[in-house]
Amino acid sequence: MVDIEALTKKITESGMTTVFVCRKSGIDVRTFYNRLNRKGDFRAKEIMDLCDTLHLSKKERDEIFFARNVTENNA
Repeated sequence: MVDIEALTKKITESGMTTVFVCRKSGIDVRTFYNRLNRKGDFRAKEIMDLCDTLHLSKKERDEIFFARNVTENNA
């Protein structure tokens, strides 16, 4: 399960806008927001591209995109 809160925090910390991150990652903005609202899952290519754009380590990638314990507000 994706830790949406951690992902949005990383985007904020990057200093880039969500729209810029989407464009740089090649993800349609509507698709990205659908993923954030749990209308579909992030695909492997999307995860890889977001990791490249946000310079996420493997640990950060796993904590964000493969989270086991996500709080109720984040699920």
